[in-house]
Amino acid sequence: MKSKQRLSDLRVMSEDQLEHEVLGLKKEQFNLRFQRATGQLQDTARVRIVRRDIARAKTIAAERAKKKV
Repeated sequence: MKSKQRLSDLRVMSEDQLEHEVLGLKKEQFNLRFQRATGQLQDTARVRIVRRDIARAKTIAAERAKKKV
């Protein structure tokens, strides 16, 4: 359910917003990896969720780029 809701939120974003979202998610992913390496990570499932959100955003951006061509 959450992924469908997240997907619909991403679909209504503009290309600039999508790009900004991917950048923010990548920063979060870096911080999570750093926390995991130092043993401070509490929510280990968050790593997987962020990785999938990045993939969702990139997929939507690629679909839009394909439609333009």
